[in-house]
Amino acid sequence: MVDSCVSRVPVFTSLSEQDQHRVEGLARPTHLMVGEAAYSADDELSQLMVLHTGRLKIFRLSADGSEQLIRVLGPGDFTGETSVFTGQRPDDYATALEECQLCVFGHDDLAALIRAHPEIGLRLLERVSARLSDTEHRLNSLTSQDVERRVADYLLGLSSSWGGGVATVTLPLAKKDVASLLDTTPESLSRALKSLAGQGLIVIGAGRSVSITESGRLQQFVDDV
Repeated sequence: MVDSCVSRVPVFTSLSEQDQHRVEGLARPTHLMVGEAAYSADDELSQLMVLHTGRLKIFRLSADGSEQLIRVLGPGDFTGETSVFTGQRPDDYATALEECQLCVFGHDDLAALIRAHPEIGLRLLERVSARLSDTEHRLNSLTSQDVERRVADYLLGLSSSWGGGVATVTLPLAKKDVASLLDTTPESLSRALKSLAGQGLIVIGAGRSVSITESGRLQQFVDDV
């Protein structure tokens, strides 16, 4: 099947090509430029947004107006399921980090899809459950770990390429956004990275590159609370 929003999304991949084409016909293509909002808190909407290309950041605003990053979506990820299934207005914001192409499904169309293909509902539930598990892990990290351990845990969780016993990872976000995700400040993030480097656990490379030189020791550092 030609690369499309539906063909990329795990919740739709179990469908036949013919059914995927039918699903594609129900989607409303949406294009966002960098910095453009997909939705805002308290918007009147009931729709599932599936990301085809680009990256979308989901965040909340604190009382002082500062952003608290919740997660970053990539191709195949989705958002808006809470509004679709509960009818509640969103309490977060979604803004394009890059130019994005989305497929948007209205409440009625999505409900009809799930009735016709119950496996879609099960896969949505699986993805939401995995997201909840990740959120609980992050919450536990925020409440039980200091900044250095949060940063170490985050680095260990990134996709890595191994070579010669060294894991090279690339921060997927600007440092200010990584700091927001870890509920700290950019200054504290930089100090934590330098401290981990000073302990011989990582090597800070150019740009957003970080090499984990002692993965076992780094994991032990995270676990030693």
